[in-house]
Amino acid sequence: MSEQSRRPRRPAKPYRRPQKDPVRILAFEALRAVDERDAYANLVLPPLLRKAREKGDFDARDAALATELVYGTLRRQGTYDAVIAACVDRPLGEVDPPVLDVLSLGVHQLLGTRIPAHAAVSATVELARVVLGDGRAKFVNAVLRKVAREDLDGWLEKVAPPYDEDPEDHLAIVHSHPRWVVSALWDSLGGGRAGIEDLLEADNERPEVTLVARPGRATAEELLREDAAVAGRWSPYAVRLAEGGEPGAVEAVREGRAGVQDEGSQLVALALANAPLEGPDSTWLDGCAGPGGKAALLAALAAERGATLLASEKQPHRAGLVAKALAGNPGPYQVIAADGTRPPWRPGAFDRVLMDVPCTGLGALRRRPEARWRRRPEDLDNFAPLQRALLRTALDSVRVGGIVGYATCSPHLAETRAVVSDVLKQHPDTELIDARPLLPGVPDLGDGPDIQLWPHLHGTDAMYLALIRRTA
Repeated sequence: MSEQSRRPRRPAKPYRRPQKDPVRILAFEALRAVDERDAYANLVLPPLLRKAREKGDFDARDAALATELVYGTLRRQGTYDAVIAACVDRPLGEVDPPVLDVLSLGVHQLLGTRIPAHAAVSATVELARVVLGDGRAKFVNAVLRKVAREDLDGWLEKVAPPYDEDPEDHLAIVHSHPRWVVSALWDSLGGGRAGIEDLLEADNERPEVTLVARPGRATAEELLREDAAVAGRWSPYAVRLAEGGEPGAVEAVREGRAGVQDEGSQLVALALANAPLEGPDSTWLDGCAGPGGKAALLAALAAERGATLLASEKQPHRAGLVAKALAGNPGPYQVIAADGTRPPWRPGAFDRVLMDVPCTGLGALRRRPEARWRRRPEDLDNFAPLQRALLRTALDSVRVGGIVGYATCSPHLAETRAVVSDVLKQHPDTELIDARPLLPGVPDLGDGPDIQLWPHLHGTDAMYLALIRRTA
């Protein structure tokens, strides 16, 4: 009998069940919803967190980690895809999407957080065992161990082309934006490398929660008495909540006297409301009112002057959100569900008109980071006819001497100046108003007469506004 046959066999290790980590499982579920259903993380994540808290699985630290894992992974998806592609032996498109989501969560923990590398790998492999099975968990383990050999800077040196050879592709990978978005933002911003890098970095930062005190119903002073509240930068009605501030805990928000609204959106409404006007100022229109933030502020401002706001929204469910936002407004208002390209109101009926048109949303990538991967250049062609039609409706709807505000949450030139220029060529009875003096104290507003706000310069979404007076 051989020596080997006489040696007692080592007993097989008992199978160890994977440990379920509620935080990472929730983050994975949120990413799958974004990928499978084209859902938005800011809509998917809150109910998942609420359900976890109700079950007793989560405390505040767990919720903060889950939020960071979801948003951090989505913001840096392009960078992480490039890193993962360098660590797998197949095209990235051949990796199953659930596996890719688990890998991305792991890479974010390794390269984008302070979680120790061994803990990041171990926790992600356990997640893979739970949601993918033991076989694919081995693949996840192998890939993440390769990723862990370098830090983020080391990987960027490997996967991003040098700036001097291909500036746009370099910026796209380093700052995790599609190349066409980098190009479009750079064209809109102008200037050299520093400005575009500052903008792309700002897109990848977690935005502050900003509240608006609706005039006549709440004041900024009231909101500033809340914990972790600081004054807004530009709007007299804005209050910012420091990290961890919860809008739902603010009494005025719960009662509808205040709301969550980016300061850029507040400035758009304020500029339109403050534009000089000759003659009556009694009837205002918000022609694309959903989901209701600007309409609520405009209605409150109109009420202070004894004016009436008509808020129109094409989609009935969004019109319902507008009605909810305006409920309790101290002055008269009306909410209707109507197609702004075929308006039910008579021409020339309004003194002030806001048309905040549907767009690609490239100005709000801080809040909806997944939108950068979802949008395509051809989307611009799909929005263009609608944007022009809505601006024409706005100009037809305002009286002679009245003011139209054309607004969009995109800085893309095809959605901003190109639309205004094209439509005004067909309307010689109009003139552009310099909107910059209507935002006193706000710097870096450009050459005018229109306004383009920027995340890196103003701390707001990249809102665009052109003010137009009908002259004849």
